[in-house]
Amino acid sequence: MAKSETRTPDHLMANLIAPCGMNCGLCSGYLRAKKPCPGCRGDDANKPTYCVVCRIKNCEQLSGNEQSFCGDCESFPCKRLKQLDKRYRTKYGMSMIENLARIREIGLDEFVAEEKKRWTCPECGGLICVHKVTCLACGYIWNKAPGEPKEVNHAS
Repeated sequence: MAKSETRTPDHLMANLIAPCGMNCGLCSGYLRAKKPCPGCRGDDANKPTYCVVCRIKNCEQLSGNEQSFCGDCESFPCKRLKQLDKRYRTKYGMSMIENLARIREIGLDEFVAEEKKRWTCPECGGLICVHKVTCLACGYIWNKAPGEPKEVNHAS
């Protein structure tokens, strides 16, 4: 992605928070230059098949409510969400369950404001991709352990 095409933390919006608590604005699919994914709540045209058929996004408990979240469900957290959360905690240092709990605690708009701060590169102000360990604008490398991302080093 060329610098002029690089998305910034300002691109993070409430409509990019998936029902599962994933911030689609941080996803490598959303951030790619060619045929970017519109996020879980967007049109299915440019999404990978596994996103289109996602059992969480298509959950019968969420049907009919475009702004609903798994955190609103009486079965929260369900087995599917726990599996996804475990994978994201392990691989990417982010928890969907914690995101959903935070949304319930402070509201969606404040959560998005926190996400903008959390995923902003301290070196250049660019956006950190949850699926990569670098700032997409400058190459700054993060150690994304659960909680706030921590600096590892800078790739020149």
